[in-house]
Amino acid sequence: MDVNTKLFISIICTSFFTFQLLFYFVSYWFSAKVSPGFNSLSFEKKIEWNSRVVSTCHSLVVGIFGLYIFLFDEATKADPLWGGPSLANANIAVASGYLISDLSIIILYWKVIGDKFFIIHHCAALYAYYFILKDGVLAYVGNFRLLAELSSPFVNQRWFFEALKYPKFSKANVINGILMTVVFFIVRIASMPPLYSLMYSVYGTEPYIRLGLLIQCSWIISCVVLDVMNVMWMIKISKGCIKVISLIRQEKAKNSLQNGKLD
Repeated sequence: MDVNTKLFISIICTSFFTFQLLFYFVSYWFSAKVSPGFNSLSFEKKIEWNSRVVSTCHSLVVGIFGLYIFLFDEATKADPLWGGPSLANANIAVASGYLISDLSIIILYWKVIGDKFFIIHHCAALYAYYFILKDGVLAYVGNFRLLAELSSPFVNQRWFFEALKYPKFSKANVINGILMTVVFFIVRIASMPPLYSLMYSVYGTEPYIRLGLLIQCSWIISCVVLDVMNVMWMIKISKGCIKVISLIRQEKAKNSLQNGKLD
């Protein structure tokens, strides 16, 4: 086992135990301090609340770090297929630790937060990350996909508002909903053409052939699986956003009509 492999395993383990600590201890304490409504939630709601707090923390860490790497890590950008061990690998190791932690929590509390799509999502991502960390390939691609995590804080915030029974048409809820839709589209949907364009541009080249058939197929299949789910979620989010905006317009039109009659 080489030095880099040992380093990545230690990062994965540290990440796993950190996110477990956040879920079982820190989130309970922190949430009760910042949100008085947390204590009145049911046990089931608290489990999902803590799960989403951890998800938000993970998303901010790997998303912001991933954005920095995407913009400034020249070593990774110079060779997107075979770039050597870099910050991108470390970021992927952190994400892997979180995914393993979250999988264990989902399985343990399956009746509360069990979701087959999350199991598929996590397993597909972990399968891809395994090759990245084991063989030192496609770190640029793996990090690029982690930019999708920048949408998760908005998705989780929507759930927090709902759990605390914020009015659906409250200013905070509407603004978050619009931001969620826009950011989700940018980092998960609009990012698809550049990714598949890269895949097409390197197809048949010597570095691509050196990847081997297993990694080539794993790259394509994992991306397709994750992106199919992203499209499904985008459709669902868009429908919800359009519905809310439509209802707001109807409410404004109704109020204007009533004000007109009063005048």
